[in-house]
Amino acid sequence: MVFAAKVREVPNFGKKVVRVNGQDVVLVNIKGEIFACENECPHQGAPLTSGIVKDGYLSCPRHGYRFELKSGKCLDNPDYTLKIFPTSIQGDEIHVDLG
Repeated sequence: MVFAAKVREVPNFGKKVVRVNGQDVVLVNIKGEIFACENECPHQGAPLTSGIVKDGYLSCPRHGYRFELKSGKCLDNPDYTLKIFPTSIQGDEIHVDLG
């Protein structure tokens, strides 16, 4: 696990893009649970930084595909899966495992 950000930097129901080991990662906070995923939609590579977070899903701003933040599964097209990274909170720090 690698340090990614401070917990306070990711507001509730908000997002923050961080660079971890040379890779852009989107951190999402849903009621204190932190999720991490790649910053490119697996459909056409659109950045997910401006995607909408709702009901445990992150939507791609380009075509609206919704990805479950726990599994990366696409609700709208099962051919696409968003890469999800395990996270842990250590004190006030968010750590991410890029595998």
